[in-house]
Amino acid sequence: MMDEELQQIEKAYDLVTEFIVTYSFQVLGAIIVLVIGFFIARAISKAMNKFCVSRGIDVTLAKFLASAVNILILGCFIIISLGKFGISIAPFVAALGALTFGIGLALQGPVSNYGAGLAIILSRPFKVGDTVTISDYSGVVTDVKLANTQLATEDGEIITIPNKKIIGEVIHNSFSYKLVEVVVGIDYADDSQAAVDSIVSVLNDFDVVADDPKPQVGIDNFGDFSVNLGVRFWVPMNSYYETKYQVNQKIYEAIKRNGISIPFPRREVKMLDK
Repeated sequence: MMDEELQQIEKAYDLVTEFIVTYSFQVLGAIIVLVIGFFIARAISKAMNKFCVSRGIDVTLAKFLASAVNILILGCFIIISLGKFGISIAPFVAALGALTFGIGLALQGPVSNYGAGLAIILSRPFKVGDTVTISDYSGVVTDVKLANTQLATEDGEIITIPNKKIIGEVIHNSFSYKLVEVVVGIDYADDSQAAVDSIVSVLNDFDVVADDPKPQVGIDNFGDFSVNLGVRFWVPMNSYYETKYQVNQKIYEAIKRNGISIPFPRREVKMLDK
């Protein structure tokens, strides 16, 4: 028994020794190739991203191109390292094709997100920093990935939308600003032009309100009890509600200060004797 165990140990030792002698340089060479490939891929990827940014290419598209170059170069070095062992890549290509087909069937949802993300990156209906409204969700675009798009709200929330939910939807892109719409009712007996001038003066006092497009103030419609003035102005998304509330307060104060009244609904009730 003892002799058999010693023989097995000797065989194992011989096999390990033979493997090290035969493949040690190949393994070392493969590791060196992979390390060199990693650094080269990262350097070229950074250079590609820097070049795209310097040429004014959208930051999302620049990141995508840099990532694609990184993966492509690293994949080439992996193939070279496999060649160090004398391994043919043809069977791996066939297996990869079959695996990709199977994964595509099993993960149609996630894969469709990646396809939609690629379409968004190439068509660029919006870019990082734009203010968009998608499926009733509004925010500033902070990141566009292959799988999803992220929006930031004024409240500090991050909204993550799967890209397949974006493709085919109506996208409202107001770029750096978002529209604020307000209706102010004044009495029919009051001077409507004076009210318009008061509101315009209030809007001009707010630096955060955009000059281009210019604010719009005018008679929107004629109500039962009031002349309704429409007020439209543009503000940054990250201060949308804050600015809206401040402007409403200043408009109310300006209208009161200029003797313009805001009517309220009235009803006349008659009592009939039977």
